[in-house]
Amino acid sequence: MKNTEKSGTRRLRRALVAAGALAAGAATVVGVVPAGAAGAAEAGRHHPPRTTPETRTIATSTLGDDLRVTLTAVRSTQDDLAANVRLSTYTMDRGHWKLQDTEQVGKKDSWFWFPLTGSGAVCEFSTASRAPQRIKVQLLITPSIGCSPVHRFQVRDGRIVTG
Repeated sequence: MKNTEKSGTRRLRRALVAAGALAAGAATVVGVVPAGAAGAAEAGRHHPPRTTPETRTIATSTLGDDLRVTLTAVRSTQDDLAANVRLSTYTMDRGHWKLQDTEQVGKKDSWFWFPLTGSGAVCEFSTASRAPQRIKVQLLITPSIGCSPVHRFQVRDGRIVTG
């Protein structure tokens, strides 16, 4: 039963990506399918699982001289079309940015890789420098579906907390 559910989820993801590409029109299909692909069908082709996830920084904000907030898309090692989004904070330490904390945005493998790494992936990314530092994240689900609900975070005592 579990394999059937995974298979159904993958088919639904592929259908949503293909539908998004068709709805967005030929001009934006390039942002939805991988570079060099023959078309939307290429996006759904199965590839061997990755051992090291592919990552892309999709947004960064620097608050003052000592706090940097970064959104990173992390491609799933289980599903070519799925991705995770990582929110990370860094502090300046002796002239170098040092990782302070990381939090996942949304659920595991709940984002689509190609819309996240294409044009217009970030609908809203706002940060505030006054304590507690508030962070709002809203990302593109697909061009046809639009943007996700806003995910809200705060930095309190050096830790990222939801809310």
